[in-house]
Amino acid sequence: MEDNTSRIKSKFNLQGKVAIVTGSSKGIGESIARGLAEHGAKLVISSRSQEAIDEVVKKFKTDGLEASAIACHVGDKTQLEKLVSKTVDLYGGVDIVVNNAATNPVFAPLKEVEGEVFEKIMNVNVKAPFILANLCYPIMKKRGGGSIINIASVEGLKPSFGLGLYSVSKAALNMLTQTQAKEWSRHGIRSNAICPGLIQTKFSQALWQNEKLLEQFVNHLPSGRMAQADEMAGLAVFLASEASSYCTGGIYTADGGHMLT
Repeated sequence: MEDNTSRIKSKFNLQGKVAIVTGSSKGIGESIARGLAEHGAKLVISSRSQEAIDEVVKKFKTDGLEASAIACHVGDKTQLEKLVSKTVDLYGGVDIVVNNAATNPVFAPLKEVEGEVFEKIMNVNVKAPFILANLCYPIMKKRGGGSIINIASVEGLKPSFGLGLYSVSKAALNMLTQTQAKEWSRHGIRSNAICPGLIQTKFSQALWQNEKLLEQFVNHLPSGRMAQADEMAGLAVFLASEASSYCTGGIYTADGGHMLT
């Protein structure tokens, strides 16, 4: 007879599920993709560089994990459409979408940011997750449900100097998450957001490579340290799985206590 422990454990099983993770050639995206794959999901690894995602897939397959590489620039709607159609051709559908790809080409106050930069940030950080989720919506609905996980940021909850426009984009992504949840949950499609704090990745290296700035930042954190990319994977696995079946529209921080300071 199956006990409560094994029944709960089984809810984290992603066997038979198909997941797309954008921006998964490195950092948080790669770690989340690995976490999903280790729990049984078939992974589509995606970023702009075919060479980079081929390398990730090679590592996954060496470890006995199922993964395929499909290059995609998320700022291009046609490439997003091809990403979804190729995924369906490969695996028959989509059950999990992790919108992780993001950009932040400037560190400057709002008054110094040009319109072209605004458009680039919004196109990648907000419009792309909107389009990709919309493309996967009818597929998920037909399959009886799915999970959308938008990787936002604590910057979308509390802005920092110099990251204003990035913060605006992540705040918009949080609201997109809640709107998706409100409209789609009746079809079994859940949408949640993860807001990481300071994670040691290439994306954030301008901060953590500056020893003085890093020391100043971590000294204000209750945890007293920055995180590694792997520390984001567990929350993503939870939100992708049936273990979080009653969670939708949630904005979850993984920030070492940043929002408390």
